[in-house]
Amino acid sequence: MIFLGVGGRTRLGGAVLLAEVVSKTFVVDLNAYPRWLIVLVATLAVALVIWILMKLLKWTLWLLFFAVLVGGVLWACWLLFQVLFP
Repeated sequence: MIFLGVGGRTRLGGAVLLAEVVSKTFVVDLNAYPRWLIVLVATLAVALVIWILMKLLKWTLWLLFFAVLVGGVLWACWLLFQVLFP
């Protein structure tokens, strides 16, 4: 670590003479299926993902609504008590 002032020692006990890079790529061949079936399944999958995101957004907005409502009421009560009991 040169930036911290520590130097000298290298990692792995020295230089690496030979390194092998393994890269695996998996491809699903969809040529066996009719094109309309692929489009239909992809459309249904995307619609399902959008529907799940809409439900999550709805729950998040309801949570935010009630958090703002409760927070505002508590803040107003705190200000009221500050005025009534100085």
